[in-house]
Amino acid sequence: MLFDFSGTLFQIAPYADRIRAALARPVDDATMDRLLDGLEAGLSDPAVVAAQRARDVSARAHRHAFTTWYASVAELAPVAGVLYEQLKTPEHWVPYADAEPTLARLRSHGVALGVVSDVGWDLRATFARHGLAPYISSWVHSYEHHTEKPDPLLFHHACRELAVAPAETLMVGDHPAKDGGAAGAGLRAYVLPAGAAPGAHRGLDAVLRLAGRD
Repeated sequence: MLFDFSGTLFQIAPYADRIRAALARPVDDATMDRLLDGLEAGLSDPAVVAAQRARDVSARAHRHAFTTWYASVAELAPVAGVLYEQLKTPEHWVPYADAEPTLARLRSHGVALGVVSDVGWDLRATFARHGLAPYISSWVHSYEHHTEKPDPLLFHHACRELAVAPAETLMVGDHPAKDGGAAGAGLRAYVLPAGAAPGAHRGLDAVLRLAGRD
């Protein structure tokens, strides 16, 4: 069984907390609302939109995409690099409450597990920091393969590492096109609904039922 990372097993700490940490000073609620609104507006900035294209095919492209977005808010431009480094810092990520129990149950039943993620850095340290690394036998990071989901190459590489056939493998994620696209590579796919807060229950019990391990 394969899992996505962000939005599936983990979620990043809230942006308000990260911004306060990056600025290293108090930020009142009105100012924070303005900064968050600025980030939301920045997603439609032409330079930001352009930087997002193929952002996960290399570490450099990934960093450029995010720092361009952060810098679209003038007050955050000086700390754009700091905000990006937070992404790579394990302590800024929070596993969903049912992530560890789900992975543990699957492994106890002999299900081989892998991670397939569109990402710009190695995820092993984050999983290790939160005690989840021992459950994972295959790590497929898009930036190491210079492509992005739903490229079949990524899913098939993970299947080979786990020594399982694509038709016998389930991809679990939160993106209909990228993770759901595993079906186009011959896998089954389960797409979680969006919107779970950091540390909340993600609804991964559904995965156990699909695998017959509930």
